Amino acid sequence: MDISQRLLNISELFYSIQGESTYAGLPCVFIRLAGCNLRCRYCDARYTYEEAHATMAMDGILSFVDGYPGALVEITGGEPLLQKDVYPLMEQLVAKGRTVLLETNGSLPIDTIAPEVIVIMDIKTPDSGSAETLAHDNTGYAKERNRKVPGSCEIKFVLTGRNDYIWARDLVNREALYMSCPTLFSPVKGELSPEDLAAWILQDQLAVRLQLQLHTLIWPHLSRGI
Repeated sequence: MDISQRLLNISELFYSIQGESTYAGLPCVFIRLAGCNLRCRYCDARYTYEEAHATMAMDGILSFVDGYPGALVEITGGEPLLQKDVYPLMEQLVAKGRTVLLETNGSLPIDTIAPEVIVIMDIKTPDSGSAETLAHDNTGYAKERNRKVPGSCEIKFVLTGRNDYIWARDLVNREALYMSCPTLFSPVKGELSPEDLAAWILQDQLAVRLQLQLHTLIWPHLSRGI
């Protein structure tokens, strides 16, 4: 099959402000793929696996992205690495000179992702219900990516409370993640206050970035397309 006609399951395509990562605040085209292998307790994108999705050829997706030539491109989900044709999609975007972010839940190996792609790996904490799903060696792959191409991998922890924070803090220190990867701590809205999280980070002098979901602050009344 012609690569341009390969099919992907799409939950939504939209243009918005990047709300997370060190790229927060920049205009971004989002390719949200359908389907996920995890069921995190606080998931804010359940519609990617609970609702019907569209099937689109790659050239249609690329045509949509081409409509916003100056924007970042983020591929997210669900879990985008479940679809094998996400790899040629990333390669096509990189070949077009686009800055590509890939958000992944860490349950699948990241070692075969093109080095030009910026991987944002969400390491699941105990209260997510998915803490045992981190793929073997993914933290090592993340550090190796950044050794070869600085800035090519970021690590994110979504935290619901003190126990999650301690678990994530200890992992960050044990793996020395802050020395090689931008590391972000994000509170679950309505469960952990940014004020408390900031206090813990400062108390522990932890070299991580506190991240708030910018899009939820700009559009608090919307739950998708942002």
